[in-house]
Amino acid sequence: MKIEKTLSSAEKPTSSRKPRSDGRRNRELILQIAKEAFTENGAGASLDDIAKQAGVGPGTLYRHFPSREALLGAVYRAEVEKLADAAEQLCRELPPEDAIRAWLQLFIEYLATKKIIAPALNGLVGSSPVIEESMSKVRGAATTIYERAIRSGDIRPDINPVDHILAIVGVTFFGPSEDWKASATRLVDILIRGSRPSGSE
Repeated sequence: MKIEKTLSSAEKPTSSRKPRSDGRRNRELILQIAKEAFTENGAGASLDDIAKQAGVGPGTLYRHFPSREALLGAVYRAEVEKLADAAEQLCRELPPEDAIRAWLQLFIEYLATKKIIAPALNGLVGSSPVIEESMSKVRGAATTIYERAIRSGDIRPDINPVDHILAIVGVTFFGPSEDWKASATRLVDILIRGSRPSGSE
């Protein structure tokens, strides 16, 4: 005898996965558009314009990010995570010195976002731990990528990645404001050349 099983409402397939997937895509797109908007127009960029460019309604944006501060903080965290993830990926894909150069270029892009967002976050209660945690992740990523280059002999063992990070931060925040990215990029090459073992070209 053929027995047919009737699915209960709990057992029936649902479409719950699609909304979750759509929500994740919406969130990621909003973060991408928000980063571009904040970089171009500052922390006061229009949230309605961000939602429009992301192809979502204002309600969707506020459902993911209930305030401007929440969106700023999320963009900041996303850039830090990108830096941390990139260190492992670059180590897999590039020779040691090239990986350092590529990662430092990403660090410059991160600083461009930080330059806009950090001042806004600094005025918020509880924001300091967020920034401190982010810098801890940045230092960890830098250590990963530099230690590989030290082991390979591409750079000297006395090189401290934090010194390179602080040098680039200095150019970013205290150098000529009109062309700081070009200065930071030139500094990357100077730092890498100066980190090679004696006798290397």
